[in-house]
Amino acid sequence: MSELPARSADPTARVSILPYSRIVGQDELKLALELNFIFPRIGGVLIAGQRGTAKSTVVRAFALMSGGELPVTLPINATDDRVVGGWELDSLMRGVAKPQPGLLEEADRKGLLYIDEVNLLDDHLVNIILDVVSTGVLAVQREGIDMARHLSFGLVGTMNPEEGSLRAQLLDRFGLMVTAAELDLADRHRMITTVLTFEEEAEAEDSAWLRAAQDDNDTLRTALLAARDGLRDVRLDDSVSRLCAEAAEMVGAVGQRGDLLVAKAARALAARDGVRQVEPDHVRRVLPLALRHRRPDSAHGAAVAWGPEENDRVSALFG
Repeated sequence: MSELPARSADPTARVSILPYSRIVGQDELKLALELNFIFPRIGGVLIAGQRGTAKSTVVRAFALMSGGELPVTLPINATDDRVVGGWELDSLMRGVAKPQPGLLEEADRKGLLYIDEVNLLDDHLVNIILDVVSTGVLAVQREGIDMARHLSFGLVGTMNPEEGSLRAQLLDRFGLMVTAAELDLADRHRMITTVLTFEEEAEAEDSAWLRAAQDDNDTLRTALLAARDGLRDVRLDDSVSRLCAEAAEMVGAVGQRGDLLVAKAARALAARDGVRQVEPDHVRRVLPLALRHRRPDSAHGAAVAWGPEENDRVSALFG
């Protein structure tokens, strides 16, 4: 089993973010993040949701749980130099050419790159980032820099659909997509109680509540690392791979990337469940994550959703 990534004890201990194990609801969002962690070649998670639906909180809590650090966060006004790297300005002014690593190399060290409001980021930069995620290589040839680096990191983007959408070509290149859910009344009540308890316990010198939350985080982290290690042993037989293709065809998924993403996500889910064979139920559970943003209406800028109509279309495949 992989060793647990080293934790940065002091900085993260003071970060006032609700522990991942205590987040209320958002089960689909959390599932997408965990599958992408188990199988990074899924290619990232895009989270859509209205303001105040805890998108950023879940992402940051997940990063602290899984890697012990906050994610590298890409600002909306980021330049090419800040993203891919360039020359250190102070050194250049002294006549010394000293490379300055960009945020992508920092994400490689920390494990996760987070783009808040990705739909407001320049398409050119989004393309660069998605290329690195899909190929695992950052190649830079500009302004006297000629280098290539092998990079590996998780990618998470969030967006508020009220502020515009991503172009279809970019939307399709995110492996999974999820819509942050509005909580029902019971979960709203639980959320209020949980957040107020957390704020009180965070002020205590020694909190049993926080220790229990951290223990649950560590248990999940260990399980996710075991699932990542076990992924290589998970098999997807011919009948189940055909099921992935049939489901994508039935919902009219544009292109073939969705078929493959269903298969990858189903394998990751089987590994998460601790089994070595992908079953039809694994496929069914990941269909919304892998296909909601690849349906024809989504590709033309319509609202991205997965509801009863889509479930009815594929229900015959699963009995």
